[in-house]
Amino acid sequence: MRSTRRQFLRHTLAGATMLGAGLPPSPLLPALAARSAPPPSRKLKLLILGGTRFLGPHTVEAALARGHQMTLFNRGKTNPQLFPKLEKLRGDRYGDISALRGRTWDAVIDTFTYVPRVVERSARLLADAVGQYVVISSISVYPNYKLIGMDETAPVATLPPEQVAKVKTHRDVTGDNYGALKALCEQAAERAMPGRVTNIRPGLIVGPRDPSDRFTYWPVRVSRGGEVLAPGTPRDFVQFIDVRDLAAWIVTCVENRIVGIYNADAPAGSITMGRMLAACKDAAAGNATCTWVPADFLARHKVRPWADMPVWSPAVGDDIGFGRVSTRKAVKCGLKFRPLVDTARDTLRWFRSLPAKRRGHLRAGITPEREKQVLAAWHTHTPASAPARG
Repeated sequence: MRSTRRQFLRHTLAGATMLGAGLPPSPLLPALAARSAPPPSRKLKLLILGGTRFLGPHTVEAALARGHQMTLFNRGKTNPQLFPKLEKLRGDRYGDISALRGRTWDAVIDTFTYVPRVVERSARLLADAVGQYVVISSISVYPNYKLIGMDETAPVATLPPEQVAKVKTHRDVTGDNYGALKALCEQAAERAMPGRVTNIRPGLIVGPRDPSDRFTYWPVRVSRGGEVLAPGTPRDFVQFIDVRDLAAWIVTCVENRIVGIYNADAPAGSITMGRMLAACKDAAAGNATCTWVPADFLARHKVRPWADMPVWSPAVGDDIGFGRVSTRKAVKCGLKFRPLVDTARDTLRWFRSLPAKRRGHLRAGITPEREKQVLAAWHTHTPASAPARG
């Protein structure tokens, strides 16, 4: 899985800064952000670095819904129409960040954490201006999933200094160095503000406004009906987190000054492919049927885990613990999860609100033509008496 996932990341990371551009503001954001916990006892002044692509807007909406004051710092080039009433400071993480000087905030939320020296520069500048620095890292800091129930104490990926030095911007981040660079960004922030950093390691972030379509593929595909190619078995574990649940918990972290390292994902072993696709079917209210095709057959037909079959990867070898990373620490600190069917339904509704041209090109998942070919091959291979569907 890791090599396939790295290959997928290599192709998507280069365009990551473009994926969020030009997307219309989600009509779901204000209404769904209102599903929050009771108002906090005090209102905070929060700074968000970025805030206009995917997780950022949801986090801003979650904070605003809880009465906090938000300031956005970014270049003003991606979705500049968002949040017209908020204070916006202009600058460039690779260049001029002087707009951050001379101000104070209760906490800063950094969603643009790819290059360690860039994170450390911002953290050092803000060390005397904020009480807490929240780094949005990634569960990809772990080089493998050898352990079932792996927690935050597991070793993280490393990268030789000479390779780190070659990474000048996020455009130099690839699937091979992504996880190690995220780990180094965590460490850079901690060096600048020891004991005041919250390192949040999300898994796959899904839901409305996701530009990658990695989860979106499934409710969209199920909504088209007919025979759906489903990978592996219905019992295969997967793991992801709704962007709105993650955003709400980020706000909880700054409200309660929660610091340290936290995996932020679905509870280990709580979601299977069968459960996820059942939720997609309920959300789509269609007539789709799933045909489960074993991993070895998919591999022989060059159907790639994670890319052609998003979200899923076979739990074998170094990835035996895939879908079962522990999030107990975050759950104890207030991380909560909405029903799967809500995520699937709201994602589908958001996708259907996009322009026709965008809807016509899913950015992840197997093409309809290839899906038909693989299913035909499977039915030819499988004895007629075999229970292929579910």
